[in-house]
Amino acid sequence: MPNRSPNAKDWDLRLQKRKMSGQQAFSYVEKCLESYKHVFNPDILRDKVVFITGGGSGICFTITEVFLRHQCDAVIVGRNVERLRKSADTLMKATGRRCLYYQVDVRKPQDILNAIDETLKVYGRIDYLINGAAGNFLCPLESMSYNAFKTVIEIDTLGTFNTSKAMYERYFKNNGGVIINITATLHYRGQALQAHVGSAKAAIETLTRHMAVEWGPDRIRVMCVAPGPIADTEGMRRLAGGVLPEALTQGIPIQRIGERVEIGNVCLFLVTSMAELLTGTVVVADGGSWLASSNDFAQRSKLFTSVSNSSRSKL
Repeated sequence: MPNRSPNAKDWDLRLQKRKMSGQQAFSYVEKCLESYKHVFNPDILRDKVVFITGGGSGICFTITEVFLRHQCDAVIVGRNVERLRKSADTLMKATGRRCLYYQVDVRKPQDILNAIDETLKVYGRIDYLINGAAGNFLCPLESMSYNAFKTVIEIDTLGTFNTSKAMYERYFKNNGGVIINITATLHYRGQALQAHVGSAKAAIETLTRHMAVEWGPDRIRVMCVAPGPIADTEGMRRLAGGVLPEALTQGIPIQRIGERVEIGNVCLFLVTSMAELLTGTVVVADGGSWLASSNDFAQRSKLFTSVSNSSRSKL
């Protein structure tokens, strides 16, 4: 008999436990980099404006910081207004640049349009859009609820479409701009326990190519950045409770996982004049992880069981 994943009841209990952990995580306050080495001219983005969905936490928080450290101003949007407020304060104190924040559900186009309109009232321009709002959790297809799959598609794929279309209509159509969609490599090999997210990211990458073709004549470049395993992110905390399994780094050709600042630097490069030939493409920033890492369903199920048990003992 082949190995089977835990039954639906087991998975439901683990998902509930993870939801409890997520509620506790809302008290977490993002921290800026202790030091930053400028590879590009420190004022290469002077007086530009970046609009970032999901900018209040994780990778997108650090992308925001990297842009601010190059004299850009920012707007971060998301659903948790208290997290946004704390993150904006932290970013402004660390960089000396302006960072607005608005409560936005990317599934609701009017929320996005309102935030864009308010941004234009304050800054008068928007140069870059980074779509980073996302939802994720580990779950096998047999235990995936219809609503859970639908919600991830709505936040990731529809959220990217909604925000990009709103930005196009309100400003980019007549002024040009750069759009970067944060995706992943999960769909390249059908990553176990990630069918919902992989499907959403695959759709975003396809949408990116269509946008690049149709909006290119309006001086708009559209690209994806696909990070691999990145330290100090919600994804890594959910995977191993903040402790990186040694086996994970052994499966990556460069023998380490990435850092959030590295994704920020990749995005920085893509909005500069050095990348003006790039559009409709995906920049995979994972150290070769997707090429070499294990994708064994039974093994990943055991890993998730181990992590879930560890998390349960800490509650």
